Amino acid sequence: MILDPYDRVAPVDQIERDNLTMPDPEFEALIRRIADALDRLAPAEPPKSDISAAEAFVWHADRAWLEPVPRVNRIDLGLLIGLDRSRETLLANTRRFADRLPANNALLWGARGMGKSSLVKAAHAAINQESGGKLVLVEIHREDISSLPALLQILRGSDRRFILFCDDLSFDGEDASYKSLKALLEGGIEGRPENVLFYATSNRRHLMPRDMIENERSTAITPSEAVEEKVSLSDRFGLWLGFHACDQETYFEILDRYVAHYNLKIEQKTLRADANEWSITRGARSGRVAWQYIQDLAGRLGTRLD
Repeated sequence: MILDPYDRVAPVDQIERDNLTMPDPEFEALIRRIADALDRLAPAEPPKSDISAAEAFVWHADRAWLEPVPRVNRIDLGLLIGLDRSRETLLANTRRFADRLPANNALLWGARGMGKSSLVKAAHAAINQESGGKLVLVEIHREDISSLPALLQILRGSDRRFILFCDDLSFDGEDASYKSLKALLEGGIEGRPENVLFYATSNRRHLMPRDMIENERSTAITPSEAVEEKVSLSDRFGLWLGFHACDQETYFEILDRYVAHYNLKIEQKTLRADANEWSITRGARSGRVAWQYIQDLAGRLGTRLD
């Protein structure tokens, strides 16, 4: 049968009267179940960030949400041995920022396991204790650097002071997200908000591997400009703090401080011989290796590290 497109269509209310009947209870129940299933499949409303809820947060870029951290995983500032100059420099910079004075973004770079991230968290706790909770620590993951503009929109205009903290920051290959960080540190029309500071840790002084820098020099038409584009990122940190592998004396000093702090019952001679063997099996001496040994020792002694 071929329908004439010019045929008149009956009014909707007439069709309903003539052709439709009220659905039976089973049909109504089916429709409700379908509606409930669709509600469950629909994405939930993103949670609202409450920046007054805590002194530390983790930024979740996928939900544009700041998750409160009720207890930060950190160690006491006094347990960070061999970092005297870096500790005092970072504390002074952080204190100025808390007091609403000019302060620099900071890059803590160098050897693995030497307390870079521990120092950032300990400095935040120490200055907060002095200032009555003026500072907020916000951790942003390396893969979420490109979401910095969205995070700044939440923080901008707040009366609180924020330290954005990115641990183990580095860039490889064709990764272009470093441009978002460059805009935050110095460039961009809006610039860095007055109430935001950025602290980062990295094993690399220029935030990228040496072979990547050398490759830029060897393949670019204008090598100096190609390298400048990426190396200039680290130059935008006003404060550079270098961390170097510790010698045996510093390693033993770190251990002695931990043993005294946690009241671990062990003779110094036994401690040093045992800890030295521990470091040899790991091929390194560092604050992290010392802490791992202390955890093992405390476990063997049946002592809690509270």
